[in-house]
Amino acid sequence: MPLLPTGLILAASSSNAGKTTLSLGLQRLLSRRGLHVTPAKCGPDYIDPAFHAVASGQSSINLDPWAMTREDLQARALRQSSLGDLLFVEGVMGLFDGAAKGQGSTAALAHALGLPVILVLDVKGQAQTAAAIAKGLCEFDPALTIGGILLNRVGSKAHEHLLREAFEPLDLPIVGAVRGSDQLQLPSRHLGLVQAGEHDGLDEMIDRIADHMSEDVDLDLILEIANKHTAKEPAPTGIAAPLQSLPPLGQHIAIARDEAFSFIYPHLLQDWSNQGADLSFFSPLADEAPHQDADAIYLPGGYPELHLDRLACAATFRQAIRSAAERNVLIFGECGGYMTLGRSIISADGVETPMLDLLPITTSFAETKLSLGYRQLSHQSALPWASQLAAHEFHYATITLMGEADPLFEARTAADRALAPMGQRVGSVHGSFAHIIAPLKNQV
Repeated sequence: MPLLPTGLILAASSSNAGKTTLSLGLQRLLSRRGLHVTPAKCGPDYIDPAFHAVASGQSSINLDPWAMTREDLQARALRQSSLGDLLFVEGVMGLFDGAAKGQGSTAALAHALGLPVILVLDVKGQAQTAAAIAKGLCEFDPALTIGGILLNRVGSKAHEHLLREAFEPLDLPIVGAVRGSDQLQLPSRHLGLVQAGEHDGLDEMIDRIADHMSEDVDLDLILEIANKHTAKEPAPTGIAAPLQSLPPLGQHIAIARDEAFSFIYPHLLQDWSNQGADLSFFSPLADEAPHQDADAIYLPGGYPELHLDRLACAATFRQAIRSAAERNVLIFGECGGYMTLGRSIISADGVETPMLDLLPITTSFAETKLSLGYRQLSHQSALPWASQLAAHEFHYATITLMGEADPLFEARTAADRALAPMGQRVGSVHGSFAHIIAPLKNQV
């Protein structure tokens, strides 16, 4: 029977504490040490895993404690950790923050995997208060293992001395005190960090982060905590059972992938491939058509609104998708892909650009509104998936026109509050703003 993975979770007391930057630096430092780090991200994030892959040299996966069962989380973590020496998980938001009373939190994932937490504290403008916050987080859930504290944005040696003095009464080792620097900020836009593929000098940037951190963190102590506190008992019975996974959209799935369409959960592609599906990729921005033998086409989310002119001029891509729809090839679009399947997209400056016109919807960035949260979806469509699905919605686009079409999903929040129907379906064309993660847990 396999053991639960050896590793750690890098969490924080809040968002914007520098968790992602420190995560990249630590992964690079551990890789320089000769360790094969296998990274993962807690929750429904597309962007951070791509940064992880650059920092560690290994592909990253999503581990979502709200959308995935405990057994599935353990199976995926075991499979990921088997590819290297150390499972390195980056948390999400604050340690206990998450959907449905914390079910989607970093703490929930730590419990599911038996992993110790290294807690990042942004101590800019703090001294003794930082110790009080750490003590409170430990006492909030005594069953959670907080193995060490990583202080971030430390101002000076005197500041560090005050902090270490404040932590002395607590049984919490400080694994590092990273000096603040405005030169280590990663650029961002409205959905989070600018994508990894858009950074020409990302590898060098991560090296600079690692160099900056190298004298401020104790890697030996971090590894000691990972090995000491990681659960060594066997994984629960049933861990080798099939993963909770979505069936492939088709036997041969053509997937749009470029700077406009990049929000793809790695576990979906891995699961579809493991189930025997052939995957091929094409770039709408390069005016490429999906493979002619594909029996399903997937347009994932991304930033089509930043590339409207190129999409409007991509005649080969546009004709190929329309022809596939006429042949009743299954087409599924998520968020940005859904908007591209629509009639038009209105840019932030009010310019309307025609899209594929396969679904009767027009979306706009001229007037934005945040739509964010986990979604429980149910459907009776031709999608080859369970009738109930776990998904996540995160976009700023608004709908300015919604024509007549069958709704794709009935939707509820993570807290089980009813929402308006989501998405549309016309013939073999399906789309919605929801990013599908897995079958809903009660469907497994």
